[in-house]
Amino acid sequence: MMKTEKLIAGNWKMNGLGGSLGEVEALRAALAEAAPACRVALCPPATLIERMARAAGEGIEIGGQDCRAESHGAFTGDVSAAMLRDAGATLVILGHSERRQGHGETDSVVAAKAEAALSVGLEPIICVGETLEQREAGRAVEVVRGQVMASLPAILAEKGAFAVAYEPVWAIGTGLTPSLEQIEAVHRAVRAAMIERLGPAGAARPILYGGSVKPDNAREILAVPEVGGALVGGASLKAADFLGIVRGV
Repeated sequence: MMKTEKLIAGNWKMNGLGGSLGEVEALRAALAEAAPACRVALCPPATLIERMARAAGEGIEIGGQDCRAESHGAFTGDVSAAMLRDAGATLVILGHSERRQGHGETDSVVAAKAEAALSVGLEPIICVGETLEQREAGRAVEVVRGQVMASLPAILAEKGAFAVAYEPVWAIGTGLTPSLEQIEAVHRAVRAAMIERLGPAGAARPILYGGSVKPDNAREILAVPEVGGALVGGASLKAADFLGIVRGV
């Protein structure tokens, strides 16, 4: 089975108001002039999904940053996968370290959310990654492998597109970046775990790298074996910066 094209996805986190849509329009115009060699997606706050989907046109995919595993109910403040889809999203980030650490999300919760996303046709981007303490203890591969095995529901083997994003927690928003050798080692371990868990589907889907990806380091990171794209944080907020990463493919 051939691997899918690379995916560059921007995670706006809790940033962006209506005035920020100008950045999306600028990105859309730039991509229209020169088609990218990859898929391009933006994941804004839920308040912007519908407006961003309209502003993005066909060249930029839109995603959510999280969803509830349940389809509906008395869950004040939460958003279901169906709601994201209804607003115009086609992807959703799940299990980001900021959700795992700040909201106590476990691997089983992430897996349940992935099933919910698949049930309405959303493509989940499932995040895994180790803390600095875990890496310094020599447990990076062990931790990430465990997250892959427990966070990816078995149904992924037969239903729908998905991606895994490796984000070393200690590199997110810190300006620190693992060496290319470290990135390759973990990505190879993630691939092995995906294949063990899902068979051929685990060999085909992209593994994104996330953690202080910038225009000046994107090209070399994206050239690392098994790196199938990037999940970009702060650098996705400005069209010029994000475009520089997209052009690194």
